[in-house]
Amino acid sequence: MQYIISDIHGCFEQYQKLLNKIQFSPKDKLYVLGDAVDRGPEPIKVLQDMIRRPNVIFILGNHDFIMYRFMKKLSEIITKENYDKHLTAEFLLDYDLWFEDGGWITAKQFTKLKYAERIHILNYLKEASLYEIIKNNGKKYILVHAGLGNFQPDKNLDEYDLYDFLDERTDYTRRYYPKENIFLVTGHTPTVCIKGWKKPEVYRKNGHIAIDCACVAGGQLAAFCVETEEVIYVKGL
Repeated sequence: MQYIISDIHGCFEQYQKLLNKIQFSPKDKLYVLGDAVDRGPEPIKVLQDMIRRPNVIFILGNHDFIMYRFMKKLSEIITKENYDKHLTAEFLLDYDLWFEDGGWITAKQFTKLKYAERIHILNYLKEASLYEIIKNNGKKYILVHAGLGNFQPDKNLDEYDLYDFLDERTDYTRRYYPKENIFLVTGHTPTVCIKGWKKPEVYRKNGHIAIDCACVAGGQLAAFCVETEEVIYVKGL
């Protein structure tokens, strides 16, 4: 079976419960639509678990990218050549904003790791996908973290840039792809914030499947099964 989940946000316990509930095995495949880190209690454990599973495909989220950007910079060796320009005022301001948005717990746990483990995690984030495509039973699922900025129906996915995938707020009232067998699967925007829905449950309408059910904010963590189209939930924080 193939499953899709999103926005774990450090909720390691809920993530483990969900894997157990779907009886996730080495024969299955799990797609994680980004934002594994920040806000929740154990973001590094989430990443470590995903890394050790070869059947987990990770799609980069905005929080994961921000973590990569800051932790890579802070993991670099300071030399005589770069000490005076290694950390700029702009960098430190952005770092402070990330802390306020839940990054403090990720940074705290990451910096306690041994150097080799930190580099291993950074390489994993660097190699994460920006999108994946699943085809099953005549249906095509386009998996991204946030959406498709500057969208055009005939635009190749490779033509979108990093921020088109990471920062876009999907318009769920709009059908993006005219063919009814093509679905855009997203996280990033909690389903409780979708106009006319406002429930911590997976939203399916207008060719969209939105699966960020606000686990870290008291909602649920959801797994969408591609083959059965069933949704499995565990209660969030």
